[in-house]
Amino acid sequence: MRALPSAPVEKVIVTYKSKAAEAGSNTAAKSDTAEKAAKTGEKLSFERRLAGGGALVDLGDSATKQDVTEVMAAFRADPSVASVEPDIRAYAMAVTPNDTDYTKQWDLFEPTGGMNVPAAWDKTTGSGVTVAVIDTGYAAHSDLATNVVSGYDFISTSADARDGNGRDADAKDEGDWNATDNECGTGSKASNSSWHGTHVAGTIGAVTNNTKGIAGIAYNAKIQPVRVLGKCGGSSADIADAITWASGGSVPGVPANATPAKVINLSLGGASATCPSVYQTAINGAVARGTTVVVAAGNSNANASGFTPANCANVINVASTSREGNRSYYSNFGAIVDVAAPGGETRRSTDTPGTVTTPENGIYSTLNSGATTQSAENFKPYQGTSMAAPHIAGLAALLKSAKSTLTPAEIESAIKANARPLPGTCTGGCGTGIADSAKTVDAVTTTPPAGTVFTSATDVTIVDNATVSSSIAVTGRTGNAPAALKVGVDIKHTWRGDLVIDLVAPDGTVRNLKASSSSDSADNVLTTYTVDASSEVANGTWKLQVRDVASGDTGYINSWSLTF
Repeated sequence: MRALPSAPVEKVIVTYKSKAAEAGSNTAAKSDTAEKAAKTGEKLSFERRLAGGGALVDLGDSATKQDVTEVMAAFRADPSVASVEPDIRAYAMAVTPNDTDYTKQWDLFEPTGGMNVPAAWDKTTGSGVTVAVIDTGYAAHSDLATNVVSGYDFISTSADARDGNGRDADAKDEGDWNATDNECGTGSKASNSSWHGTHVAGTIGAVTNNTKGIAGIAYNAKIQPVRVLGKCGGSSADIADAITWASGGSVPGVPANATPAKVINLSLGGASATCPSVYQTAINGAVARGTTVVVAAGNSNANASGFTPANCANVINVASTSREGNRSYYSNFGAIVDVAAPGGETRRSTDTPGTVTTPENGIYSTLNSGATTQSAENFKPYQGTSMAAPHIAGLAALLKSAKSTLTPAEIESAIKANARPLPGTCTGGCGTGIADSAKTVDAVTTTPPAGTVFTSATDVTIVDNATVSSSIAVTGRTGNAPAALKVGVDIKHTWRGDLVIDLVAPDGTVRNLKASSSSDSADNVLTTYTVDASSEVANGTWKLQVRDVASGDTGYINSWSLTF
């Protein structure tokens, strides 16, 4: 970790004994400060009284360490003084990790396309949470090893498992390569092993501040590799059992999971118009046991409703965004997408498929260099909703670690409610926007301000190219509204970029809460705005005014509130 800077002391805090005149009189404290200045020869000045009763005394910016020592000694020698201490500096602890390839992880920190992860590390790093990566298994990697706990191999067919047997307790990735075209069905291509599960795992929980490799989002969480994908993919029966086992459920013939996961990552999927019941039953069981299930939306540039388990209920469905903050050209989309996260683009949409022309724009993570079987560990950039999902799984682990009582539904709601609109474009729907790690962690760890809440839960239909409003009558308040009036808004509407939202005070003053945006295609407005309404009388009729500036999308004001 980086050493903290050494800042000079420019002020001291003097606490007087309770019976001393200086304890309650600023005039007396100023007089005493002047006396100490004359005694030490320093230019001292009484600055202000602190909330705890202490007096803040300024030494000026040219005071040396010796000067500070002399001033503090003079105060300590005074029988009226209870204590004197330096006014020291504090610093944000979300320092840049010392991992050598951290600068390549734009997805964590860049303001345009990144997920604002470092600012969350002040409050949580994932301690106490296990994340199951249900995928190809684990290729040994020194930037992951200390965070990996025992998993399981759920591939039931020996030929697909490539380990000489069916299910066993060894989640080692034996490779998912296939030698010839059409080996895995008509149209399939020969390919090398992907080491996909190891790449996903690195994004979630790579060891951090170890002067090598990359930083994981929840770098103090544990990773549990659960192998379901081998030669020619994996079966829904095996995947469903893996979901059950990973979350602490019972699977016939398989020993109980000693370290059940509170988060499951499923960066996998196949075409299906509906969610198979075998998946839904397993997912419902996992969620009932308190496990959050995160699923990749898919990479077919199509509606995610046609792919599974993306189209299952009780999951967080994740689309992929590019470094520029657009929907990645390959990412699935649609109304069932919950949120977006960086999945990167290792090539442009117009570049030849299979090529890597923009590696710097991919998601850089842990991997293996073996073409078929495991060889030396390495790091490479990948692209895909498979890379986006573990960003959300990592964030879910941060949230669960920060507040262990959170349910899967509360974790999903917090992630969605605190996402930010895509700075670029998303045709088709990318959920509530790009997840914001720090904002979401703050939301679940900060006690909401006390106050009186006035609410309207009457539905108001929003009409195309028209303005509608919903009213709240505020009574029983004295004086003006607060400088930080909280305006909670829950609007159900497709393509929320069509909406302009204003708060109208009782005297008719209009304060804009949200402007329209032709690029914001996400559904719904579910957020809380903070407004300086201190110039307005609190009592009276307040209105939430919503104007739809376009045609073709519909919705309604579901509810809204004012917190005074």
